[in-house]
Amino acid sequence: MSGFQSSDGAPETPDGVQIDLISAGRMSNLRTMEKIRTILDSVHEGNIVILEDGLSPDEESKLIEVTMSEISPDGFTGIEIETYPRPSNDGGLFNRLMGKSSDNDNKLTVIGPANRIETLHKDENLISALVTRR
Repeated sequence: MSGFQSSDGAPETPDGVQIDLISAGRMSNLRTMEKIRTILDSVHEGNIVILEDGLSPDEESKLIEVTMSEISPDGFTGIEIETYPRPSNDGGLFNRLMGKSSDNDNKLTVIGPANRIETLHKDENLISALVTRR
């Protein structure tokens, strides 16, 4: 092994693509800006991030806002983000009106550097993406 390590000490191969799978449990203990920094720090390193439970609409908007402020012509090119919608089994409009819907209506979310990931196809059951090396 070459001895490369990611920010959390995990082994990393210099010519591969690192994918960080982040559990809902880990993200649930973080505040919005901590979530955004966790995601963007990993994406800045060229990694692909997969969130088990995705972000709330407000968190996703903030992620895009922070990303836009960090884009630079010779450096960070931004992010590509795709999310599966959560199946609608919450009982419909009545439960949403009564405040029983989840704040986070997304499940799996894939986030990566805009210059390394390209979405080829997305539907309710599949996200197909092409990931390139640096």
